[in-house]
Amino acid sequence: MRFNTTLFSAANQANSRRPQKDPVPFQMLLPLELGKTVSGKGDKLKEAVCMQEMAVMFACFKKTEFNQQECLNEVASFQTCFNNYNDKMKLSREQGRKGILVPGEKTLTHRQLNKLLRRFPPKK
Repeated sequence: MRFNTTLFSAANQANSRRPQKDPVPFQMLLPLELGKTVSGKGDKLKEAVCMQEMAVMFACFKKTEFNQQECLNEVASFQTCFNNYNDKMKLSREQGRKGILVPGEKTLTHRQLNKLLRRFPPKK
């Protein structure tokens, strides 16, 4: 049987596959401070909406062999859910585009964040 000498070489040598035992020292490359602005790269948000209504609608379609006349209530509930979502997103997009700050809002666009950073600049 032939052994690979690189795998079974001395265990004391630096091996990149062996876990590191010592903590890695922190090296500050840039100063740790907030910037003056925020980029808008991470604003793209894709979320699944009305999944419960869609599942109920497709279950009804499957049960009635895709007869839409028997599933009018489920289709209407899915459409109202989706229309409500579209209206809410249209309002939030419009407020985000104008930079309007809404009290209690959990997610802010980059324009709203930049407006807050201009109002309250980071201390140096």
